[in-house]
Amino acid sequence: MNNTQPAQGELSVMFSGEGKPNPGHGIGPAVHNYYLIHTVMGGRGAFEIDGRRYPCARGDTFIIFPDELFTYTADERDPWHYAWVAFKGLAAEHLLLGLGFSAANPIVRARDLRPLGSLYRKIRGTLEQTPFPELADLEAGGYLRVLLKELGLQNEGKLVFNSLAILPDIERQIKRAVRWLSYQYAQPISIEELSRSLGYHRTHLSKMFKQVTGVSPMQFLLKVRMERAKELLNEQSHLSIDQVASSVGYPDALYFSKQFRKTFGCSPSEYRAQARGG
Repeated sequence: MNNTQPAQGELSVMFSGEGKPNPGHGIGPAVHNYYLIHTVMGGRGAFEIDGRRYPCARGDTFIIFPDELFTYTADERDPWHYAWVAFKGLAAEHLLLGLGFSAANPIVRARDLRPLGSLYRKIRGTLEQTPFPELADLEAGGYLRVLLKELGLQNEGKLVFNSLAILPDIERQIKRAVRWLSYQYAQPISIEELSRSLGYHRTHLSKMFKQVTGVSPMQFLLKVRMERAKELLNEQSHLSIDQVASSVGYPDALYFSKQFRKTFGCSPSEYRAQARGG
């Protein structure tokens, strides 16, 4: 079941479904630009991502991450039956990492499938034909958050949210800066002002930010803006390049285009044409 009005915010369901593939049926090798969760309700199969293979059976959930090469295949003798949900959003990566999931740790084994099955059904039911697709998107996103919470409870030994409380103060501040940049990317952003608001000199904050994240604050902001621009170019064909630029925090469309080409090796117009198959 597809979401006809997916939001462009922090978390939004794209589609959801349930099925039982034929014996030996496989998907991939492939790469997605969104997150995709499967929970195995019965049977068996195998999931591979990041060069690792994971046999899966009833109670197992596997998570496909964007831009990661993956494959999954139903067992020849006892093909799996699974439910799935696809989603994207600015908060998706942060939420999954906080729950202990990554391409290197994409599996959780549930002790009780009943709440998960119920939530998948509610997500699909919400996305069925409705006169208010925007409201359905809100409701489906709420059920998705509860589903992620349930998966987090099953994965409690690997939860990392609580680690924020025991981090040194500077690391807590960096994580707050990361969240702020991720949500406010469309606004005029001054790293100087961000530094002052957190109580650090810009040079010190930049040094610690890179130590924690591996990139400078401006490099992180650029990545967030460019990835969002790709989404808009793909999904919002009615927006002009100037409008896309403004939507991701660049009042100067020419400068935006230069940054986009520097990041992806092509102009925004060329990228949009390629995405359309033109």
